[in-house]
Amino acid sequence: QVQLVESGGGLVQAGGSLRLSCAASGRTFSTYTIGWFRQAPGKEREFVCGINGSGGSTCDVAYVKGRFTVSRDNAKNTVYLETNSLQPEDTAVYYCAADRKFISRRSYDYDYWGQGTQVTVSA
Repeated sequence: QVQLVESGGGLVQAGGSLRLSCAASGRTFSTYTIGWFRQAPGKEREFVCGINGSGGSTCDVAYVKGRFTVSRDNAKNTVYLETNSLQPEDTAVYYCAADRKFISRRSYDYDYWGQGTQVTVSA
């Protein structure tokens, strides 16, 4: 199995950027698909980006608008989420999740979750 720890969140002004990290433990990390999700107060958890074990990725949901990119470094057991041109609407707790399957936009397709890292964007 795999354990995940997110980091890199914080407070940033609108237009700024943050690099979030998802550090994983597990001998077979490279075989896992990693999804990034976010959840704002009073809202449902929503998909942000995903990357599979081969490095194929998607960040095509409308609310990302090409502003975010995802990458992985299997040698470091880490997946990154680069967030750019941040807006107050991006304020949320950001989670990474893992499973041995294709990239899914549905949170219930992932079995392993980190505790999240808070991203707050001020106007």
